[in-house]
Amino acid sequence: MPTTQTKPEKRSVMRPVNRFLERWIPSALTFAIVLTLIVAVLAMTLTQTSPVDVVKSWGDGLAGLLAFMTQMCLILLLGYMLANTRPVRKLLAWLARVPSNAAFAYVFVFVVAAIASLITWGLGLIVGTLLAREIAVQARKRGMRVHFPLLVAAGYSGFVVWHMGYSGSGPLTAATPDSFLAPALGGEVIPVSETIFSSWNMLAALAVIVVCALLFFLIRPRKDDPIYELPASVGSEGEDDFDDEVVTPADRIDASRILTLVLGLALVIYLVVHFVQGGTLTLDIVNWSFLALILLLVRSPFEIIHLTKKAASNVGEILLQFPLYAGILGIMAGSGLIELFSNAFVSIATPVTFGVLAFLSAGVVNFFVPSGGGQFAVQGPIMLDAANQLGVDPSVAIMAVAYGDQWTNMIQPFWALPVLAIAGLKMRDILGYTFVTLLGSGVVLATVLILVSM
Repeated sequence: MPTTQTKPEKRSVMRPVNRFLERWIPSALTFAIVLTLIVAVLAMTLTQTSPVDVVKSWGDGLAGLLAFMTQMCLILLLGYMLANTRPVRKLLAWLARVPSNAAFAYVFVFVVAAIASLITWGLGLIVGTLLAREIAVQARKRGMRVHFPLLVAAGYSGFVVWHMGYSGSGPLTAATPDSFLAPALGGEVIPVSETIFSSWNMLAALAVIVVCALLFFLIRPRKDDPIYELPASVGSEGEDDFDDEVVTPADRIDASRILTLVLGLALVIYLVVHFVQGGTLTLDIVNWSFLALILLLVRSPFEIIHLTKKAASNVGEILLQFPLYAGILGIMAGSGLIELFSNAFVSIATPVTFGVLAFLSAGVVNFFVPSGGGQFAVQGPIMLDAANQLGVDPSVAIMAVAYGDQWTNMIQPFWALPVLAIAGLKMRDILGYTFVTLLGSGVVLATVLILVSM
């Protein structure tokens, strides 16, 4: 029988990249602080802004994204909660029995995770990892050899299409009245029919899924290759128990399904009325739709409280970063850096190359601002102003930044942290495989942006 490694495979051309990331890439919060200082220095050196004016613009801007911060944190919180409801966990356990061989398992995990990410990024981020773990457990029971790091990489790679789907923060912000992008859009909104639900974006999402699924099939370990299987001591994560002991009349109320069911149905009615009366898709509507689904799936307020506590730990770090991104936006707007940077971008771009250049620049910025919402706060106004000067459709600018943000998530460790914690792996264990996703998706997305801009 072929040898099974006791540790993830170390032989990889990505080893230098792994070592660099682990040794030199600081936390996302540190990046936000350093970026604040860099932008402040640039404002004082490239414009006529004084240090006092920089500090005032920064302080005035700190509260500028509070509503948006709440919306983003809710998307992550509700997505995580939805992924851990009992019906979804049972569905994942059932899906884990579908793959009949290892090659199909890698492709299957990626496709399911990608579909979940298109529904909501918080759901997709967790579902892929939970499914990878469930499949590894089922494979061990059935005597099927699967390389666990590749399964986890496939699950995380589904995240590469999240901004093209229902919860894409950039397109939804542009579609939300009075958002922070409104000034750059002349007070108008860009409906999601021109971004998320445009034919070219949906075809691009399909192309990315097909290409990356094929790549996972091609890079799978062959019959005699050494692999790392899930240790025998690790089982299915299963459903966490929570204290729903009914002792007092108050406990009986908290254990009743009636309250959550009534509230969930009320939200469904509201959403139906909203769309029937001509309402559009916004960040708030996305959040209320997922909250309605959670309320209908849980058994009681006890369970929803438990899920909230479990999910809250994933939101804390993001809460502190958004005021810093808002402060950066305040400095850039107050000092004139937005106009300065957009003019510089216009000088090197043409209407045809704009989309690709915006995509590549967004991929770089994502290393420093890993939150999609935070990145749009910093980069969105610049790209929209540049698009306006070049006569480029603003929907192209919005999706180009969105594509760049989701693209380099494949080698940016920030969003991989909860995935790796669930899987019990390190970034170096999956990075070689997610780098392949980066290459495949990058070719597709760049090609789409060129074709749309022609």
